[in-house]
Amino acid sequence: MPVKRLPANPSLDHLRHQAKDLLRGHATSDAEVAQRIREFHPRFERASDAEIFATELKLTDAQLTIARQSGFQSWTQLKAHLAAPTWPERSKLPHHERIDDPVFRRAVDLLDAGDSAALRKYLSEHPKLARQRVIFEGGNYFRSPSLLEFAAENPIRHGKLPANIVEIANVILDAGAEKGAIHETLGLVSTGRVPRECSAQIPLIDLLCDRGANADAAIVPAASHGEFEAVNALLRRGARLTLPIAAALGRMEEFRRLLPDAESRERHLALAFASQFGHVDIVRSLLDAGEDPGRYNPVGAHSHSTPLHQAALAGNFEVVRLLVESGAVLDVKDLLWQRTPADWANHAGHSDVESYVRANEREANVKGER
Repeated sequence: MPVKRLPANPSLDHLRHQAKDLLRGHATSDAEVAQRIREFHPRFERASDAEIFATELKLTDAQLTIARQSGFQSWTQLKAHLAAPTWPERSKLPHHERIDDPVFRRAVDLLDAGDSAALRKYLSEHPKLARQRVIFEGGNYFRSPSLLEFAAENPIRHGKLPANIVEIANVILDAGAEKGAIHETLGLVSTGRVPRECSAQIPLIDLLCDRGANADAAIVPAASHGEFEAVNALLRRGARLTLPIAAALGRMEEFRRLLPDAESRERHLALAFASQFGHVDIVRSLLDAGEDPGRYNPVGAHSHSTPLHQAALAGNFEVVRLLVESGAVLDVKDLLWQRTPADWANHAGHSDVESYVRANEREANVKGER
């Protein structure tokens, strides 16, 4: 789920009230509150709604959830940033312009310029740079990147990569980039639009996998972003073809083979992907197997929304119809913009989907009034 960025003039008192509202929602077993807690409180990442509601939630837990939902690692860090008078302006700058360390900033500039010779020399003069990290708060990811991660151009800073970005990445790897940074860079490359558009995505995937990156860790994020060239490259590099990946790719034969032994979380994720990418037969198979069409998507798969939101946004009419006929909640609101699936269809210009969902909403409301 993307973080909910703070407004231009955030109020700490308002954020405190949000934390108290979260506690009240937890006390009334609000499914939306459970989803927020599952997404942003590290202790509840794999907990079910029932497990979340059965656990005592303290004010400090609620504050941590609100802080992480806003892109900060803790409530203390959130308060510190609100107290800094320059942070709203800094948060709008590209990430490289927020780097305070001039030595690290110079290395990023050399990376962006594609000057491999100068970068190699610079890293030899500053041997700790390849393992150093910088801290960014207020975002959904890229919170403590190493130098290597800037080579993915994700988040987008310039909208392009130097033509020799693979050579540049090699220079940083040779200088001693840590294993964790290699794994994280693979995830950024595999989910990034710019590496693909610059024809660098697959070469970078191959380089990073050659250097020990975990293909399995990157494949679900790549599928969630619809980066199917990356998904197939990761499969080629040894990532497992799981039920969710088969569902995202629409590979029905493998999906049928994997379904009987799949865990509950895999089935949940498979329904999210099949709905998002319009694979009707796979959606039907999952619904027939007992998957709930009304749940929010799992963490890591646009979890601020439901399968119906994603199908409506994509204009997958047959999937929408199937989800509606199977009991999907029609008036559920997403957790970021508080919009229904019909609103999402309207936003994307899918008038046929919007009309169909709204007609079913009206019919359900009439039946409920009787």
